[in-house]
Amino acid sequence: MHRLTDVNEQRAPQAEPAPGPAREAAGSGAGRLWRQPLVLALCSPGRDPLPPMARPRWLARLPHAAVLYAAIFFGFLTTEQLQDHYDVTGGGPLVLALMTGLSIGLAMFRPMLAWWLGLLAAGLVAASIHDSVGPGQTWPWTPGGMFAFAPLVLLVALRVPPLVTVWVVGISVTCTGLAELAFAPDRSSTTVLEVLLLFGFVGLLGYALRALRLARGELVEQETLTAEERARRTVLEERSRIARELHDVVAHHMSVISIQAQVAPHLVENPSEELRENLAGIRENALEALTELRRVLGVLRSEHAPDPAAPKHPQPTLAELDGLVANVRGAGLEVTTAVAGIRRTLSPGMELTAYRIVQEALSNCLRHAPGSRVEVGIAYGPRDLHLCVANSAPTRAVPGSPGAGHGLLGMRERAGMLAGELVAGPRPDGGYEVSAVLPMGPQDLPAGPAPETRKVP
Repeated sequence: MHRLTDVNEQRAPQAEPAPGPAREAAGSGAGRLWRQPLVLALCSPGRDPLPPMARPRWLARLPHAAVLYAAIFFGFLTTEQLQDHYDVTGGGPLVLALMTGLSIGLAMFRPMLAWWLGLLAAGLVAASIHDSVGPGQTWPWTPGGMFAFAPLVLLVALRVPPLVTVWVVGISVTCTGLAELAFAPDRSSTTVLEVLLLFGFVGLLGYALRALRLARGELVEQETLTAEERARRTVLEERSRIARELHDVVAHHMSVISIQAQVAPHLVENPSEELRENLAGIRENALEALTELRRVLGVLRSEHAPDPAAPKHPQPTLAELDGLVANVRGAGLEVTTAVAGIRRTLSPGMELTAYRIVQEALSNCLRHAPGSRVEVGIAYGPRDLHLCVANSAPTRAVPGSPGAGHGLLGMRERAGMLAGELVAGPRPDGGYEVSAVLPMGPQDLPAGPAPETRKVP
């Protein structure tokens, strides 16, 4: 439907605007509405289906069923009143009843076209009973005719802007008043006041329901956007945290390369000038890369001012897993760990990623599964590192968690950073399980005897 606005503008009395958009912009708001949007809105036969109820779902089509029932009911009522109360015989009552019912049913899909059809049917009804109106009988509306027309006004008001609803009610009441002034039979009873009150109330009700539906739709849309933005922000925060942690790892390796390149010439007797230049170039490139790395990634630490009293600690590794498990046990969970394969030192990035995944999984167990039994499994394969954290069903009530509920996103980001995979989901016994597979690089591949399995209680 066209968007209707009411803008009060003034025009100079003798200044004639130029044709085209400038002339239209210079006209009054009411005139502009009448020339284009309002006329198109009142005469629009466009399709505008009646929306289903949002909640509950099993009542979604209740409005459509109610409209169909009203169409059938008022169709029969029109026939009954024309024949029994106004003594109209022949095929006319059947045709008018079909037009009345069809207009109400059509209003579910094309409200403005249905309103005009209902107005035409009401005019034909008034013409058919004009010569049969007795003392005290209503005209131009029959007693049931005005109530049969009320659903049309309601269905129009549910789909169109308020200004169009006002015009629909106004045209309907004005037609009634003009018909009574010009063609009212003798001894007939007026219906202008009843029609004004009924149509005005129905139009106001439709406007209120439409405003409520639009407000709910905007609220749902806003909630959806908020949830998406929260998830996006959580991913970005986790990526920033990963970058801050890996910054230390990469910076350490670049520093080692620079130092080794500087010391290497002193470890060779009579090094050639070419070797000195190559090693010097390696050291310069390492220092330049380290500077750029600190310049780009150092801004990620700007959110937290450095504390001179708290020196930086190295990033955690799987060697510190026992301390992490001990802290979780102290918080009230029964945790067992199992390590399969040869436990060896991996690359810093692999160690940090594996430790953070296990840490986040154990934190989720504390928050969402109090009193459960937790099993932590780590398997050093020939080419992959397998992690598994599984918990049983909680034995105590789960308290409300203040977190955003996106811890799994962070774990998946960390696994994806190493081209790994992470799967999480409920277990048949009511618990939950998080499994990750992290592929190893060439520096992580084992060298030695076949792996063995040991279990730590």
